Amino acid sequence: MIRLTRRVVLTGAGVLAAQALLRAQTIARPARIIVGFPAGGSSDVIARLYAERLRGPAAYATQIVVENRTGAAGRIAVETVKAAIPDGETILQTPASMLTLQPHVFPRQVRYDALVDLLPVSTVVSFPFALAVPAAHPARDLQGFVAWARTQPEIPYASPAAGAAPHFLGVMLARAIGARMEHVSYRGAAPAMQDLLAGRIQAFIGVLGDIAPFQAQGVRILAVSSERRLPRYPDLPTFAELGHPALTKDEWFGMLLPSGTPAPVVQGLFEAIRRAAADPTMREALERLDYAATVSDSPAAFAARIRREREEWGVIVRESGVQLDDG
Repeated sequence: MIRLTRRVVLTGAGVLAAQALLRAQTIARPARIIVGFPAGGSSDVIARLYAERLRGPAAYATQIVVENRTGAAGRIAVETVKAAIPDGETILQTPASMLTLQPHVFPRQVRYDALVDLLPVSTVVSFPFALAVPAAHPARDLQGFVAWARTQPEIPYASPAAGAAPHFLGVMLARAIGARMEHVSYRGAAPAMQDLLAGRIQAFIGVLGDIAPFQAQGVRILAVSSERRLPRYPDLPTFAELGHPALTKDEWFGMLLPSGTPAPVVQGLFEAIRRAAADPTMREALERLDYAATVSDSPAAFAARIRREREEWGVIVRESGVQLDDG
């Protein structure tokens, strides 16, 4: 028979209580997910899908609303959460580039450090980019595009925004194939896709989910930036298999909390995200939008990913020589 001392019993009870707190941390007052882009956009849609599953008595918060804080290419949202009270009631959902790429592209405008002013919790979705051309383009595949590009004095290519990942994927592609490519910035994917369909631009690099619906209208996708072919698009080759592994890049949306948020709250949100991402209806809804539910192994692992990707993009931006100033 094992005899337990009072200290052992109390210690064990304390551990169990702490574990229960980590599992069941629920915010009693309404919480809000801050996104830096307009209602109806991809970031907003993803935030609302998660909000539905993060609210409730057994979830993260009794109530969660999505609040759109637009402006400064998404930076206002990040700064809003940076300045928020660290009580778990204010959550940031942001694209990766806000944290890993923009600090290098807009060093004078970025006034936050994701690993100092915020607490990374987890990624929530991931998605690849793609290179597309209009139906009338002479290139039928990436090899044909490379051959064509090398005969052109300069190729204008479009992306949804200056300083975002697709912009620099174009820079990397131009270097990889030995062609001159000039970036043309658009305000989002929609106007760029209209010009691509009309043949006013000859190449577009953007989020696959923004391009894929237009395949039926004649847009031709030449390659995707994922590590391997995607189950929904088995006929689309990757840049890596076509000889350009450096162009293997994906984007993600992640959730973060203000620096100083208590560890049980951070862990509570992480566990709630993991449960939401495992919901079959959630996964199906995301797949219809060409997103994959993606959860980090832990908050610490997410922080390590941000640090690693921020360093990688820093090298790419410096080597590109691109200098932007958005005032």
